[in-house]
Amino acid sequence: MGRVRRRGLLAGALGAVALLTACGAPSPMPTPTPTYSSTYLTPEPMALAPLTGEPVAVGALTAPSLAAKVDNHEDARPQFGLEHTDLVFEELVEGGLTRYVAVWHSDVPSDIGPVRSIRPMDPDIISPLGGIVAYSGGQQRFVAMMRDTNVYNAIHGIGADGNDLMYRVDGRPGPHDVLVKAPDLIARHLDLAAPAQQFSFAPDAASSSAAREGTPTESIALVFGAPSKPGWWWDGARAVWTRSQGGVPDVDNSGVPFSAVNVIVLRVPVSLSQGIPKTELIGSGEAWINTGGMTLHATWSKGSRGEAIRLVDDTGTVVRLAPGNSWIELVPLAGSVAFTAPPPPPAPAPTETPAP
Repeated sequence: MGRVRRRGLLAGALGAVALLTACGAPSPMPTPTPTYSSTYLTPEPMALAPLTGEPVAVGALTAPSLAAKVDNHEDARPQFGLEHTDLVFEELVEGGLTRYVAVWHSDVPSDIGPVRSIRPMDPDIISPLGGIVAYSGGQQRFVAMMRDTNVYNAIHGIGADGNDLMYRVDGRPGPHDVLVKAPDLIARHLDLAAPAQQFSFAPDAASSSAAREGTPTESIALVFGAPSKPGWWWDGARAVWTRSQGGVPDVDNSGVPFSAVNVIVLRVPVSLSQGIPKTELIGSGEAWINTGGMTLHATWSKGSRGEAIRLVDDTGTVVRLAPGNSWIELVPLAGSVAFTAPPPPPAPAPTETPAP
């Protein structure tokens, strides 16, 4: 009887388990399998703007550059569009005055100028860029020199193409009043190539040659001639050099001083051709590279009309500029260049020793 009873109890227990399972008793929870999802954004391919070294999207700057002979007479100030330039070359002309070869590529404003006549050094400055040059005529021998280059010449008053895009603005005395519709002129010549890179660039200002190897500079004083004494002051808050002329801020149409990330000072010989000064750029000479409030001594050289200006430091290493716009000051050997160092920091106040 006992064995029968134990069998009955076992059967009853098994039946109870089966009943509980059938009634929905909880089963062990499955181990969750983690899932992951991510979105990878392919970075946009980047290139360098050839005249500023700033990063731009690939294919963003395929248009040609536009150079223009821009007036710097006091009646031409403030100029139009000069604050948008990639490069500006300042050169000596007659009477100790200066004019600019201004170059636009990465930032082209609606109007530029006032434009004036071409000079004998301009083919050497502009030829490495190719593209377009706009000016308002000049002596026939100088116009012929400029036309005998790889650059398209848009000349106010000469030829048909481009003249409808040059006009005289109200409120300026002639001949300091001829402006150019820059985007429209460039749009007509998109078959021309973009400019080649002219200088070497560091990835950022702190890595530039002058910032790494130069000496601190607060201001730069230049003399081209008796009436032309431009200067540059380091504006640390904006991280740019700001320009003056004759000790007065040199401002754009908004009243903001013209500025440059890099100020390149070249000492250049100047010859005379029937009383017209010509900056001699085929050769070499002394240079100073000014970036980030620092100045680096260097040497410039240019082997031929079509070659870009080459800059090397005193060890022979190629100078690298900071990304951004540059002004190139072509200071005659008969002129002068002076640099002012920033004042030393104030000495710490003496500490008093308490009396015993």
